[in-house]
Parts: sequence; C-alpha cells; structure tokens
Amino acid sequence: MRQKTVNLLLLFIFLQGAACAQNFNKAKLDSFLVALNAHNQNMGSMTIAVDGKVIYQKAVGYSQVNGTLKTPATINTKYRIGSISKMFTATMIFQLIDEGKLNFDTPLASFFPQLPNAGKITISEMLDHRSGLHNFTNDSLYHTYMGKPMSQADMTGIIAKEKSDFEPDTKAEYSNTNFLLLGYIIEKLTGETYAQELKKRVTSKIGLTNTYYGTKANPAKNEAYSYTYAGQWTQMPETDMSIPGGAGAIVSTPADLVKFIDALFAGKLINPASLQLMKTMKDNFGMAMFVMPFYEKKGYGHGGSIDGFTSLLTYFPEDKLAIAYTSNGARYSNNDICIGALSIYFNKPYTIPEFKEITLTTAQLDKYLGHYASEQMPLKIAITKNGTTLFGQATGQPAFPLTAEGDDKFSFTRAGVNIAFEPAKKTFTLIQGGKTYLFTKTD
Repeated sequence: MRQKTVNLLLLFIFLQGAACAQNFNKAKLDSFLVALNAHNQNMGSMTIAVDGKVIYQKAVGYSQVNGTLKTPATINTKYRIGSISKMFTATMIFQLIDEGKLNFDTPLASFFPQLPNAGKITISEMLDHRSGLHNFTNDSLYHTYMGKPMSQADMTGIIAKEKSDFEPDTKAEYSNTNFLLLGYIIEKLTGETYAQELKKRVTSKIGLTNTYYGTKANPAKNEAYSYTYAGQWTQMPETDMSIPGGAGAIVSTPADLVKFIDALFAGKLINPASLQLMKTMKDNFGMAMFVMPFYEKKGYGHGGSIDGFTSLLTYFPEDKLAIAYTSNGARYSNNDICIGALSIYFNKPYTIPEFKEITLTTAQLDKYLGHYASEQMPLKIAITKNGTTLFGQATGQPAFPLTAEGDDKFSFTRAGVNIAFEPAKKTFTLIQGGKTYLFTKTD
C-alpha cells in the first residue's frame, strides 16, 4: 500500500508539471518577443526547457545590420555570453579539484605570486568573489586596450599594478579578475589552452555543438554582431576575446545554455557537493552562481554582458525548468524579458508592455546638456546629444543612449539606470541598483 501511495504521489507531481507545460501560452510569449523587436527594444533568442526537453525556442531581430542589409537571427545564431562563461570556468575548476590537482585552499601565490595579496587569496575566495582583487574592467584604461590582443603576461601585468580593494574574505565584491585568473590556472594545471579544456571537459562531454571559446565575430559561422540603439541599430566595437578569457569569452546559443545548466544540475559535470557550493550564497554570492527568485520559486544562474551583448541563464530545480535568453541589442533589460517569459509560462498575470516612444526635439534636449559631478561617487557624467537622442557618458566609459520617459525623466534599461533631471536646479538624480545619487552641473 505504501508503494502504491508513493507511486500516486509521483504521478500527481508529474501531472502537475505536465499541466503547466500544456497550458503554456506560447503564442503570448511569441507576441511579447515580437513586440520587443518591433519597437526596437531588444534583439535576441530564447530557449526554455523542462526536464531536459526543449519546449520553446524563438529568435527575433537581426544577427547583422549593415545599412539596408539585415540578416535575421535564427535559433542557431550564436552570441557572446559574457559572464555566463564564469559558470563554465567554475565547472572546470571543480573538476580539477576532484582530480586532486587543486584544492579550495590553494593560494593564488602558487600560480601568480606577483599579484596583490596572492599569498592570502585562495581558490575558494576567487570562486565566490571574496578575494579583494580589483576588477580590471572597471579601470579607466580598460577601454584603451579592450580591442587589442592581450597575452596572459600582459593581463597579469595590468592586474599586478592594481591595489586590492579589500582584504581577502572580509566581504564580497564582483570582480572579473577572479575568473580571468581561474581560467589561466586551468591552463597552467593542464598544459592546454582554455579553449581545448572547455571542449574536453564540458562541450564534447554533453554534446554542446554551438559553444566554444570566441574569437573575432564571424557571420559566416552564424555568429552575431552586437548593437546599440540611438534612432537606429549601430554596431558596437568588439572586445578582443583574449582579454575576458575565463571571465567572459565564450560564445553559445540559448539551446546549448539550457542543455549545459540541465547537465550541471543533473550531476553530469560536477559532483553534488560542488553544485551545493555553487548554490550556497555568502553575502549574495555563490561560487559562479546567483539566486534568481521568481515569486515563491528560487532559481540559480548567471547573467552576462560584453560589448552590446547581454544574456541570462536560470534553472529552477523544483520545476526542472531552464530558461536562457541571449541578446545582441538591448534597450529593454533581459531580466524583465525573462520575468515576462516566466510569468507567461507559469500563468501569472502579465500584460505585454506597449513600448510607447517619447520623442523630444533636439532643442528640447539642450536644457539637460553639460558635465555633472556627485559627492557620492568619483565618476563624472557628461550629458550630450546626437540628433534627438540624449546620451550619458561616465568618466572612462563609453557613451550610453537615454530613453525619454517624460517629465524630465530618462532611462537606460539595459543597465537598470533611471535619471530624473531638475533643469532649474541644474541637477539630476541617478537611480541604479536601489541606490540614489545626486549629480550637479559643473559647467
């Protein structure tokens, strides 16, 4: 009788999941993605899988825009996935630990003794961003070399010149430097390139045919270019992929990404103890994963951003649901897109945004122009215009277009930035990540 009860319970759970998938309004999700593209809010590709089986795929927008030449994206278009690469790097580090070639307490000094605090920093602290190593992509000089090939010696030389931001294991702060170095450590321990180890340890093991270490974008290989929007889609400069390495150099598709995270949670790549470390949050950081909640559900995964590419990968263990979205042109944030997709999948109340555009004349933008500074942060922001589009540019960073929202308010949704001007006071308030900063015009 007990076995019969258990079987009935399992059947009930299965039917619950099956019912959710059967009621999934795919046409509504299609309409949402089409609306994003039609209003020039986002170009990208989505895949949703349940229990390892793909139940939804769609691509919108273009993989290449060159004047009147526009190449439509397909579900097989490949995108740079940025920091989702860190999940692949961590996977290979865990494998090397299992092989006895490394342990969590191994000091960074075993590989790079010349780096700040190398004798104090451990592999564990690098995995969960507790090393204190300064994030090299935050440097003002980063944009002067991001398009050039850089060797391991070049990059470690740059890192060696930077002081640590804090003492190891005293707090957590996101730093690409951690995973760039972990990628180098993989190479040092194996004697092979990161690209070779990625293929050997991950992609060939679970059949990822469209995932690899990136090089210069190549449309002939169905790789997308990335774009920013300011009245039209304009191609972004390319980071040379020798620079992000294990922190962000992988190219993939949403279909391969959901297959990867399914395999990760199924124990096909690392052991359960390693997966638990990835899922365990310490000061909101896991080892190459973050918690991504949706209503009462808890998902795990990572986001990515490089050049104009953005991406998001999440897995919900209780539902065995994986969702991946990759974009090569984003005004509307990937996070909001995935919230919309999950709302539609789980039959939560959701209204597709209308994406109403507010267009100001070039003369109306003049009152916002100027250079602004804040006592709350060292960065200064220049507000400029190009035609009828307003732009912001922080010190040492590329310019970003601002979308008019009305009442002197603008947004840059890709980065979660909202700006409210008060022209009479010659100030604006910037809101990002729940924090508010007051800027005052200096000229």
